[in-house]
Amino acid sequence: MAGKVKWVTDIEKSVLINNFEKRGWVQVTENEDWNFYWMSVQTIRNVFSVETGYRLSDDQIVNHFPNHYELTRKDLMVKNIKRYRKELEKEGSPLAEKDENGKYLYLDFVPVTYMLPADYNLFVEEFRKSPSSTWIMKPCGKAQGKGIFLINKLSQIKKWSRDSKTSSFVSQSTKEAYVISLYINNPLLIGGRKFDLRLYVLVSTYRPLRCYMYKLGFCRFCTVKYTPSTSELDNMFVHLTNVAIQKHGEDYNHIHGGKWTVNNLRLYLESTRGREVTSKLFDEIHWIIVQSLKAVAPVMNNDKHCFECYGYDIIIDDKLKPWLIEVTVTWAHTLALPRGAVGHQGAHCNCMSLLLSCTECFTHITAFAFPSNLMRYDEELAQGDGADRELRSRAGQSLGPKAGRSRDSGRTVLTTWK
Repeated sequence: MAGKVKWVTDIEKSVLINNFEKRGWVQVTENEDWNFYWMSVQTIRNVFSVETGYRLSDDQIVNHFPNHYELTRKDLMVKNIKRYRKELEKEGSPLAEKDENGKYLYLDFVPVTYMLPADYNLFVEEFRKSPSSTWIMKPCGKAQGKGIFLINKLSQIKKWSRDSKTSSFVSQSTKEAYVISLYINNPLLIGGRKFDLRLYVLVSTYRPLRCYMYKLGFCRFCTVKYTPSTSELDNMFVHLTNVAIQKHGEDYNHIHGGKWTVNNLRLYLESTRGREVTSKLFDEIHWIIVQSLKAVAPVMNNDKHCFECYGYDIIIDDKLKPWLIEVTVTWAHTLALPRGAVGHQGAHCNCMSLLLSCTECFTHITAFAFPSNLMRYDEELAQGDGADRELRSRAGQSLGPKAGRSRDSGRTVLTTWK
């Protein structure tokens, strides 16, 4: 690819455009010859559509895989992870080992989840095992906290069904799909407030899996102190960390945006829980990310012209067990950070620069120096140095908080991230 990169986007966001211009790239229109197209989800559908699509040339790259939704749509993410578990179990993999209650020892990183209305009867059966539990309902195709609510009674589900004008759970064609997940009601709290982690992961290819994780993620805090009280189930300022929700709260801080850097979280945990425990936690988070990507790899259309930058949302419970909540693909479209947000605006810009550097790396646009704020997982390298093989053979002592990973096994997992 000789000369300057010619770029086009149909998303008018300054964080995108500034990074393109900073690199000296040349803006063109979609009707002209282009090398790099940052597309909306709808545009990517059209590009790869049988009816409206067209063939991309060797020097063109785009920012979505054709069926990226296999990971970023809530119901499909869970479906693919469940299938991945069953396949490993069928293969006799030690990763699929279960305890005496039938729970996965090492692949239990997503909350118990059902699809509604399809899995309603299964959900009711599970609910009645623990009728005092709280569940969270989310529409499969929405983001930014839209349409989310908590329930702790079956009657609330029936009311939701009536309100959405569906006469029966058997009738699915007219009903918006939801997922209902067991609510993590024991989240780790800092200052009495619930938070989650947003981590950015760029995938350049699924087969073999090669991904990059940006080290400078951040924590998103609720504005109201957490309580598991049923009287506060409707208070989303207590339960949802989405900025789109929290920015409307009375206590929202428009200076720092209710955020911490992941580095600050590490320092806090190291000082309160210890360095070894903290390293183990982040090791587990990195492992969860790889396993989730491996879960969707077989079904992902691994087009050589594509890459993807995912936003991973992780919640840590009070036992320091990380849970994968969801993965988003539209994070760059909805940046809403205050100007002085403790470096977070800069972190987003650096993340954009980083992922652009990654695309340069695998498309050979320019020379590339591997940045220090990036971690890389390469499936071929991991298999080459024996890390994956050792990881699997030592699953019983190394993969997961319930197994109690040793120091040596912690280092074994880390060899997969460079």
